[in-house]
Amino acid sequence: MRLLHTSDWHLGRAFHRVDMLGAQAGFIGHLVTTVRERGVDAVVVSGDVYDRAVPPLAAVELFDDALHRLADLGVPTVMISGNHDSARRLGVGAGLIGRAGIHLRTDPSACGTPVVLRDDFGDVALYGLPYLEPALVKAEFGVEKPGHEAVLAAAMDRVRADLASRARGTRSVVLAHAFVTGGEASDSERDITVGGVAAVPAGVFDGVDYAALGHLHGCQTITERVRYSGSPLPYSFSEADHRKSMWLVDLDADGAVTAERVDCPVPRALARIRGTLEGLLADPGLARHEEAWIEATLTDAVRPADPMARLTERFPHTLSLAFAPERAPEDPDVSYAQRLADRSDQEIAEDFVAHVRGAGPDEHEQGVLRDAFDAVRADEAVREVAR
Repeated sequence: MRLLHTSDWHLGRAFHRVDMLGAQAGFIGHLVTTVRERGVDAVVVSGDVYDRAVPPLAAVELFDDALHRLADLGVPTVMISGNHDSARRLGVGAGLIGRAGIHLRTDPSACGTPVVLRDDFGDVALYGLPYLEPALVKAEFGVEKPGHEAVLAAAMDRVRADLASRARGTRSVVLAHAFVTGGEASDSERDITVGGVAAVPAGVFDGVDYAALGHLHGCQTITERVRYSGSPLPYSFSEADHRKSMWLVDLDADGAVTAERVDCPVPRALARIRGTLEGLLADPGLARHEEAWIEATLTDAVRPADPMARLTERFPHTLSLAFAPERAPEDPDVSYAQRLADRSDQEIAEDFVAHVRGAGPDEHEQGVLRDAFDAVRADEAVREVAR
């Protein structure tokens, strides 16, 4: 069976105020063409179909168009909700849409109920695990202390139990939306840390033939059987070096996996350039970036006049401009943003306690801070569901 694994469409999302809807429509067209020309038997979409819980109308219309085009191909599609989606909204009409071969899996309680497809070698069971917010699903899975690993493990127990009840030789695929240990994150993913822990071990997916993951925006192989497709389009400059693609996955008669990357069309290259303004304007080596979307970081000791206007004369698609004067790390003028770079909310809060009290929080106080951040994030998730 040949599967096309994709995820993280983020329909409705802009890139530094640039409307990406046209590029997203181009990707949908590319997806449909790939399905038709490469003999795909099923499409799997591993979450974050939309960029937010209440997407703009144009994004909903594009999703509707994608559903119709996939249904017209007669190729089954399985989709799960991600942490950006409203599971309840995405799942509206799932029963009816399923009759057209588009299977929306947004209900955590249905983790152990697969979509069963058949090829010349027998059945393939596809299990959809929507994004599992620990604080919201702990009761469903009987987990006392909510955490990503605990709820995913409980969901996978249901998957393995159902698989064990099926005919010998049934092959299996799991769709999941999670941060798996070994994956490389980028700046465009929403933080899902719970209790100071965001990642779960790849071993949680043991026992299935292929785990089609979503959430991280870089295409990557955790193991031969556990892979991220990544987002089909870039959504932050941290993705400048990404090769945007989907996985074309073949499952043989014994469940062995062969995977091939299928490149996605990207509307414009991304480039991060750094240096003094005069240096950037004069450097002949930057000619290859003149038509790219640009993130420019200026290192001038004194902020130059009209930097954006001057940059766009050479780099007309400059979208982001930052200032990072080259100073010694101990220089008191090092920016607040620079001091906070790559630090978690927990670390920033602990530093603040140390600053105002003269000593950092003890182990108990660190736990209080973690619980507070987890409660805020869970509350935000509940509010999104209720919108």
